[in-house]
Amino acid sequence: METVHDADQLARQFEAHRARLRGVAYRMLGSLSEADDAVQEAWLRLSRSDAGSVVNLGGWLTAVVSRVCLDLLRSRRARREEPLEALLPEPVVGGDGPDPEQEALLADDVGLALLVVLGTLAPAERLAFVLHDMFAVPYDEIGPIVGRSTAAARQLASRARRRVRSAAVPDPDVTTQRTVVAAFLDAARGGDLGALVELLDPDVVIHADLRAGGSPVSRTVRGAMAVAEQALAFSWRAEFARPALVNGAAGWVVAAAPDRPIAVMGFTVARGRIVEIDILADPVRLSRLAPAVFAADPGRE
Repeated sequence: METVHDADQLARQFEAHRARLRGVAYRMLGSLSEADDAVQEAWLRLSRSDAGSVVNLGGWLTAVVSRVCLDLLRSRRARREEPLEALLPEPVVGGDGPDPEQEALLADDVGLALLVVLGTLAPAERLAFVLHDMFAVPYDEIGPIVGRSTAAARQLASRARRRVRSAAVPDPDVTTQRTVVAAFLDAARGGDLGALVELLDPDVVIHADLRAGGSPVSRTVRGAMAVAEQALAFSWRAEFARPALVNGAAGWVVAAAPDRPIAVMGFTVARGRIVEIDILADPVRLSRLAPAVFAADPGRE
């Protein structure tokens, strides 16, 4: 019979791996709530297993979380309840101060633009890329997770890598990002179409998740002029916009009133211009971010 001491020791060992497991699951699923569920499922399976026979606990847990995530991704595709292209990742929203938990989760600069591209990959491709390229898991350990050979796992990651190269790489200086985003906000408030266009990359794209008739709806807008006109059309929403860190990059939380956030906007700024804007305005998904979104006092920049 397992002693209390053994149970406590197992819990401590699991906690030592939690941050890494959460990072794997978030990159796999693009959802904080689902990532936490996957990590909890790994704990339940560990607590029901013969943990004493596990030689490499970290590797065992990573494999379990990966399989749970793979099943969830495949289930999404099988149900087709929500088109994959319509699902923006669930952003990590923070304030100005350091947050060790967020820093651990977002290590390796997991911006929204990268997560959007990851969301277009087949489940096995996404798993192979995340595990190998982001967490240095060998291909011979990835193969059994996806039910493929080592060579096939390498091919999965290679295909994913080619797609991931299309993701915009943000400027590394958050202060510079914020300067550009603040200028964009000022131009939108001032109705300055020309200034908006100047701040946008010619091939800028907006990805927006909304909800209509109880179902998620995706909107995509491409091109500097179209995006600038869209910004002017919704400039009145900027009244209660406040700056925030969205996946470690410059962003806004937008509100209809000081106590009612209605959107989280993440900006990807590259070469001094905005190349992508990701907007989560689906109230159902936004409600899952309530603790982070409602925490700060909304106000104008």
